[in-house]
Amino acid sequence: MSRTMILAAALAALLSGCIGAPDQAPRKPARGTGATLSQTHQTRACLANLGSSEARFTPLADQYHGAGCSTLGTVRLAALRSDEGRLEITNLGPVTCPVATALQGWARFGVDRAARQILGSPLVRIETMGSYSCRNVAGTTRLSAHATANAIDIAAFRLADGRRISVLSDWNNSSPQVRAFLRTVRDSACKRFGTVLSPDYNAAHRNHFHLEPGGLKPFCR
Repeated sequence: MSRTMILAAALAALLSGCIGAPDQAPRKPARGTGATLSQTHQTRACLANLGSSEARFTPLADQYHGAGCSTLGTVRLAALRSDEGRLEITNLGPVTCPVATALQGWARFGVDRAARQILGSPLVRIETMGSYSCRNVAGTTRLSAHATANAIDIAAFRLADGRRISVLSDWNNSSPQVRAFLRTVRDSACKRFGTVLSPDYNAAHRNHFHLEPGGLKPFCR
């Protein structure tokens, strides 16, 4: 075969390879744009739901703090709603709206009602050890849910009759009612949060309940 014939055959093969080739895939949105729009919609829906629960809160501006830490779609809770009034909440920084919503439901239907039924007095205040903190899970290089304001640590509960029930002091209280109350509210939290850690988990949680949403495998202990 002559050189001319070889070149012609090669050119034909190249052209035939382009026939029927798929069109170029549609250009994707700029990185993060689609996710941002979706997150914005979800946040608005969440804020509307939180507002309908009668919790008092202020939406906060999104912030990136570096090292993978951020507070996106967060609120500052001023008070929660019980069956009969307001519930105070202390020492709480920014929390994501889903966490605030889960906390509101748990406080009203889990903690307040358990306090009335088991201890004979309504709840008036939930004391926390905070929410947002740019840190890793202890002993690992993995960011904690606290680093994205997606977790809350609960320390104690104040009742209308003046009693203060704390995780640290009362987990093994001599009163079976007090012990039952703390385990009941821990178990009810497990129905609203994906991860719940208590003194039964390890010594690091001897003084609080760690609550965070989500997770493919819910964990409650």
